[in-house]
Amino acid sequence: MDGNSFEKLEKFKLPIALSILGMVLIVGGIFASGLNQTRQVQFPKESLVEESQKMISVDVSGAVNKPGVYQLMTGSRIEEAIAVAGGFAQTANGEYISKYLNMAQKLSDGSKVYVPFEGETTGSQSSQAVAGVQSKININTASQSELESLSGIGSGRASKIISDRPYQKIEDLLDKKIVGKSVFEQIKDSITIY
Repeated sequence: MDGNSFEKLEKFKLPIALSILGMVLIVGGIFASGLNQTRQVQFPKESLVEESQKMISVDVSGAVNKPGVYQLMTGSRIEEAIAVAGGFAQTANGEYISKYLNMAQKLSDGSKVYVPFEGETTGSQSSQAVAGVQSKININTASQSELESLSGIGSGRASKIISDRPYQKIEDLLDKKIVGKSVFEQIKDSITIY
């Protein structure tokens, strides 16, 4: 190298060094941002964790050791509601529990779980006569055939009633458009909720 070239190199030494440093930083930044993106996990706005932590209120009454309103996780089942209410009382109607209480049924906010006492007549046992008068049919626990015994309720409507359980009031049949007003007027005195 002659002196003139050395002077030019000396003159541009700082800009060349800064250019090389800038390129290294740009390449490093691109590489680092690529690594950072692969580590980030995108969650939906309402993540699964938030959903599973939502609480519902359930009223548990009747033949349980500690009746009351309990806070349970969303997706809880009747079995869990009975457990938080201290389990079945000794006076619980065992036949009803084994035949009609679906312990695996999911609960919704505002649900009511009623466990009848021994000897108590329930809507699901509507075939039994009480003082010569048939008891009302509980639309939350009645079987397909019991529902079909109601005026204006065929197999299709009975299936729809069962699939849309639980109900908070008998008027839910109208609100959920399961039956029309005329059919509801025919059956309202024959049905109940508990």
